Amino acid sequence: MSGRRIERGDQTREKLLIAALDVFGRVGFDGATTRMLCEKAGANQQAIAYYFGNKEGLYLAVATSIADGIKDHIAPLRSLVFARVEEARSGTVPLGADEARRLLTEIIQRMAALFASSRSEPWARFIVREQMQPTAAFSHLYDGVMGPLLNICSHLVGTLLHEDPASEHVRLRTLSLVGSVLMFRMAHAAVLAALSWDVIDDKCLATIEALVVELVASIAPVPPTVGAQ
Repeated sequence: MSGRRIERGDQTREKLLIAALDVFGRVGFDGATTRMLCEKAGANQQAIAYYFGNKEGLYLAVATSIADGIKDHIAPLRSLVFARVEEARSGTVPLGADEARRLLTEIIQRMAALFASSRSEPWARFIVREQMQPTAAFSHLYDGVMGPLLNICSHLVGTLLHEDPASEHVRLRTLSLVGSVLMFRMAHAAVLAALSWDVIDDKCLATIEALVVELVASIAPVPPTVGAQ
């Protein structure tokens, strides 16, 4: 019985998170009522207080859930890149330009695949609201996933440019690079219209991933092979 109660409780909590992500993304924190949230989740009025304390607690939990979802999507690659960058920072094994270019390309391609997919649509609504009018939830998103990813990408960009990764120039280049793939979700309708795409399918995604290779290469072009004409 105890196990079944826990399982049902987990399901109710998950339903509330899914419902809240949709409702908060569409109407914002102020526009969402607890009744609206509970009806969407098919939960009773006491469920929010029981699992999250109040509406604000649920809102913050949604932000954490988004950060966790993004981290899960890129988890294996993220762990590999983070470990390699930390190794380079410690001076154990220096990070060369070719490796930095490859790692940066892979992580930006993984981000592009996520944000071009329909999975990121409800996240984007929530994230855009937090970008326009940040609340306490912004730190859950930024500290949880956005900041660490930008930090790692800045290290890789700095390696390619032979500049301090903490410099304003490197951080600007990094933001421009990441922003160029985020637009496939944040400006989804404009992307489809401009490219005459109906949807972003596997073929379109392959085109986007090829673009990432070009974008990363433009940061610091690969030097020509000695003897090449």
